[in-house]
Amino acid sequence: MATVLNHIPSNYHSQSLQKKNVSDIIEKDILNLFNLGSEFVRTGSPSVVCSALPSHWRSNKTLPNVFRVIVLSPVEDGTQVYLSAGNDENWSAELRNAISTIQGGVAKFQDLRFIGRSGRGKSFTITITVGTSPPLVTTYSKAIKITVDGPREPRSYKHS
Repeated sequence: MATVLNHIPSNYHSQSLQKKNVSDIIEKDILNLFNLGSEFVRTGSPSVVCSALPSHWRSNKTLPNVFRVIVLSPVEDGTQVYLSAGNDENWSAELRNAISTIQGGVAKFQDLRFIGRSGRGKSFTITITVGTSPPLVTTYSKAIKITVDGPREPRSYKHS
């Protein structure tokens, strides 16, 4: 059975988090993690959380941090996790290094890159698929905006 104790912020101390299995952690304690401003965000599924992505990033550039998907329900080590991204303008963006394997309840995407661009003023929704039977599919909505030049200062217009 998978454990996520190594990925819980060090400033969070709770008696129930001293237990060994993910299934022993009650939902109230998981919600408390989010109230502490941790680095993880909720997805569309109550049993999956993931790392927060920057709001805006440059195409084909490595993310500043490793992207992690944590599956809170029991999943065997070695189960594959697949990421895909899209929106109404670019329904299937090209990603690099978007497949990982669960170890200890966590799938780490070391060098995740977004090649496709999200479009002007648009963000991608990330679809996370855990290769269980049946598959566990969830989304991280409005996760990240990808542009050619990445985040930059707004243009200032000079009036003559």
